[in-house]
Amino acid sequence: MSMPSWKSCLSVLAALLMLSQALVARADLPDFTELVQEASPAVVNISTRQKLPASTASAQIPDLEGLPPIFREFFERSIPQVPRNPGGRQREAQSLGSGFIISDDGYVLTNNHVVADADEIIVRLSDRSELEAKLVGADPRTDVALLKVEGKGLPTVKLGNSEALKVGEWVLAIGSPFGFDHSVTAGIVSAKGRSLPNESYVPFIQTDVAINPGNSGGPLFNLDGEVVGINSQIFTRSGGFMGLSFAIPIDVAMDVANQLKSEGKVSRGWLGVVIQEVSKDLAESFGLEKPAGALVAQVLEGGPADKGGLQVGDVILSLNGRPIVMSADLPHLVGGLKPGSKADLEVVRDGERRKLQLTIGALPEEGDEVAVGKVPGAERSSNRLGVKVAELSDEQKKALDLKGGVVISEVLESGPAALIGLRPGDVITHLNNQAIDSAKTFTKVAQDLPKNRSVSMRVLRQGRASFITFKLSE
Repeated sequence: MSMPSWKSCLSVLAALLMLSQALVARADLPDFTELVQEASPAVVNISTRQKLPASTASAQIPDLEGLPPIFREFFERSIPQVPRNPGGRQREAQSLGSGFIISDDGYVLTNNHVVADADEIIVRLSDRSELEAKLVGADPRTDVALLKVEGKGLPTVKLGNSEALKVGEWVLAIGSPFGFDHSVTAGIVSAKGRSLPNESYVPFIQTDVAINPGNSGGPLFNLDGEVVGINSQIFTRSGGFMGLSFAIPIDVAMDVANQLKSEGKVSRGWLGVVIQEVSKDLAESFGLEKPAGALVAQVLEGGPADKGGLQVGDVILSLNGRPIVMSADLPHLVGGLKPGSKADLEVVRDGERRKLQLTIGALPEEGDEVAVGKVPGAERSSNRLGVKVAELSDEQKKALDLKGGVVISEVLESGPAALIGLRPGDVITHLNNQAIDSAKTFTKVAQDLPKNRSVSMRVLRQGRASFITFKLSE
């Protein structure tokens, strides 16, 4: 028998090496079977019924276009199914979602949008038995709802710590997509602390776990079998799952649930400010080394921030020692503080770092914004920005809670103001970090603006304030 060639030996060694690597890689993949077996009994299917007036034809299907851009609460509570009703009798809308039991006496967590406006809520357990649930309380701002079913010794989930969750960590979802009970999907944590449009008080967990209609309100588990989040929203252009799903951290959800259980409502901290992101140009304008923090665009008179000495143009860098990297970090932190508690802020004002302490207030109910009316006839001032401005009337100052400022009466088509999007009716209160108290002051500051450097301007539009930046080339 001839001896094998050295080439043959190398081929065998290479094959063995590839096999060993494949086995190691396979050994590194998580095994979810035990987790699913232990956790599934505490995951429930939630169905609701809502009575609809016979004449409400257009209300059967929610308006998809009115939702925040391509963020949807799992397709409007899984697209309510409304039976045809040619006789004109009262109809019932039905929807489907998921939830999980957090106590053996029957408390269940889910999303608010799963049970909102429901006349009847049915919870189906893993053994297919059904229990009617009572809504203990709901919080639309975090999209969390707490239900109660009658029972004893019910299976419960283990609650984890969403703060300890790491990006890249394996996570698993159990729910009822399209009504398929106890479907399991897995993926990794893509990011933490995400802010979504119109969702200021939830630092979402982003994952690539496959989520579909019916998963809404279901649990997100870590590899230890602990619930770390509630699956709540997806990002989609097609209407289906596209690899981006978002979960409410369980720490946030349980804080809400405990308040709903004990108080029947949720109290949140409040500063009384309007903030915005610090862009590269704004950072340059305010003398910051890099874009970071939350820029205070508006301070509500008599609010906690006003009483604590916070001013328009301050950039908040930290709250109670926790850094504010993105402006969206601030509402999460403030909302988690108890009204009446003290908060230490580090801010940049006029290029210098300062420390402030203020007392956190209670978040009020949302109110209507004050809009600026038509510009009355007043003395006008033209300037090299390409706008004509007028003094604010006493009534406008009172309505907008302002002590000064000017209102734009005309924007020249070819001027810099038109290029940066200013409109008639906009109110300018600050220019190049200087307060504007009159049209004369505005003209003087505008004449002295530097060239080829970022300049900031504070503008109120329909009562909402924000800073914008621009550069003048001449």
